Amino acid sequence: MAEHRRGANLPSIGGFNRTVVLDAVRRSPEGLSRVELAGRTGLSAQTVSNVTRFLIEAGMIVESGTVVSGRGKPRTILRLEPGSRYAVGVHVDPAVVTYVLLDLAGTVVAQSTTSTPTADDPDQVVRTIAGAVDALVTGAGIDDTTVLGVGIATPGPIDADAGVVLDPPFLPRWRDVPLRDAVAEATGSPVLLEKDVTAAAVGEMFLAGESSARNFAFVYFGTGFGVGLVLDHEPVRGVGANAGDAGHIMVDQGPLAGTPDGAGSRGEVGAAVAPDRLVRVAQERGLQLGEVHDAAAVDRAWDALAAAIDAGDPDAHALAADAGRVMGNAAVLIVNLLDLDRVVFGGPFWSRIAAAALPAARTAIVDSPILVPKHPIAVVESDRGAEVAAVGAACLVLDAALSPRASTLLIRH
Repeated sequence: MAEHRRGANLPSIGGFNRTVVLDAVRRSPEGLSRVELAGRTGLSAQTVSNVTRFLIEAGMIVESGTVVSGRGKPRTILRLEPGSRYAVGVHVDPAVVTYVLLDLAGTVVAQSTTSTPTADDPDQVVRTIAGAVDALVTGAGIDDTTVLGVGIATPGPIDADAGVVLDPPFLPRWRDVPLRDAVAEATGSPVLLEKDVTAAAVGEMFLAGESSARNFAFVYFGTGFGVGLVLDHEPVRGVGANAGDAGHIMVDQGPLAGTPDGAGSRGEVGAAVAPDRLVRVAQERGLQLGEVHDAAAVDRAWDALAAAIDAGDPDAHALAADAGRVMGNAAVLIVNLLDLDRVVFGGPFWSRIAAAALPAARTAIVDSPILVPKHPIAVVESDRGAEVAAVGAACLVLDAALSPRASTLLIRH
């Protein structure tokens, strides 16, 4: 059973106690009685009674049947009411912007995409995102007063304090874009801005529920390569919230190396597995995936590569396995550094090659001659799909609202 956060009985932190109770109920889909809530949270029976009354009146939890346990009065079961609140997640990718609407349980209830606007005109960026968010909520028939906020995940680097996208290498025209405050003003909702790899890791942690791992690395394979880290149930953001830039890790690239035979050659993992480069390697190996003149074309070529893998093309399968192996070689170094027991692979480009890439990545990690930890290492794929960063961005909002912390000042207006 997952460890539950402990509450306090001081009336001055009533809001904290609400999140303690709400988090416990959320992590127990089968529901909990008030007695069980008191036992799990460390709150007094009176505090639990007061908090649950507030949450029921707010519509966030509901009484759902009773159970008889031993002698005494039957216990009323409390469950989360998923449709009481929502969060929007936005992922800005060089090819497309993805939008998702999540309910309180973290279920995707609506999603959409738009082409990524050029940041030559920051106002147009904001108009595009705000308009798409409004259309997503309206189209789902959701009352906008139930939307807790908007989470935005972008490539780094970002200035988290100022809410500014600085100068992402894969978005060359996005420089010093004040995205957080501008979108907040345009939508009227609180907005969080996060680096994409961190958002993905938060989403993985938040949606895992009772099975949430305390420590893991999220290997994120999108237009760039990065690693989101969770240590002791907390995402690692770093001083400037730009942790996770792992593309410069030097690894054995094997057949992906830029030498005639490729054997034993070392290089940067980010350069080795860059999707546009892998498409060119695929074409050199005889796979016809189309031209890769821009980010949208690379995305289309990746769809063609995924289709070839699904069709059983041995060259496509081998290429994906080579990429998985290289990423696994990089992950070993992080596992060694932090003594992790879980590595999760995901991201917009990962999900389409996972069938071939995941087994190769797993073998590269668990059979690595330089692997230091002696405990088992779980190597798994995120089940959030290509929308993992957008889902993670929405989970940032849900996490801020539902996860108890000493400081809850995570959402800025």
